[in-house]
Amino acid sequence: MRRRAPLGVFDSGLGGLTVVRALREVLPGEDIVYLGDTARVPYGTKGAATVVKYALACSRHLVARDVKALVVACNTVSAVAPERMRVELDLPVLGVIEPGARAAVAATRSGRIGVLATAGTIASGAYPRAVAQVSTRAEVVGQAAPLLVPLAEEGWTEGEVPRLAARRYVEPLARATVDVVVLGCTHYPLLRPVIEAEVRALIGPEAAVVDSAHAMASDVRAFLEERDLVRDGTGGVRLLVTDVPRTFREVAGRFLGDVVEDVEQVDL
Repeated sequence: MRRRAPLGVFDSGLGGLTVVRALREVLPGEDIVYLGDTARVPYGTKGAATVVKYALACSRHLVARDVKALVVACNTVSAVAPERMRVELDLPVLGVIEPGARAAVAATRSGRIGVLATAGTIASGAYPRAVAQVSTRAEVVGQAAPLLVPLAEEGWTEGEVPRLAARRYVEPLARATVDVVVLGCTHYPLLRPVIEAEVRALIGPEAAVVDSAHAMASDVRAFLEERDLVRDGTGGVRLLVTDVPRTFREVAGRFLGDVVEDVEQVDL
């Protein structure tokens, strides 16, 4: 019975849809229930205690829908809340930071890794800790990039405004001579073309940009396979938000690569 239960995925807004898309590629049989906390986005500017409170509220809603595991698509939540969630919920909780850290270590040649993330994720030190568990030789340079989340949420993913914002945040990483830049927030892949162009221009054409969504999807698949929980067949996606479902629906289809017909608003 647990094999047929859905996966629960949540994020502070629409950015986690990049993780959902990657999950659908590697686990096409899974039903996915996605919750975007659009009423309280962004999380990255809030304190750790507030983020934990929001994360538990979202998680409990998904647990009530009988999910078999929780996939935390929000880097800020992954940085401060997973252990508390595992204790409170008694359910597998999979975060996005460790897969991204492993992918960055695999991609770097110099051992200098840049991380673009929210202020909360940078302040937590979660990426340096995760990278240190993979390699003691790698060094992490963090750069908070708070403007990128509202740009992604508003759909400002092209043009001069996002380009200038991306340049402002990539410049310190270029000065630190990193050769890999991790998109340490699931909203940032929505701006990947702009960020990647600035990385190539300021750091060099060989610099790598790591999107942890695909690394996380591979981790989730391995986790389910080890426990014989992979669901066969063809799965679907149910989208839940805490505010502005119409706006969310208009943007969601573009990033899922599929038609989105229904988005349900829920009250936490």
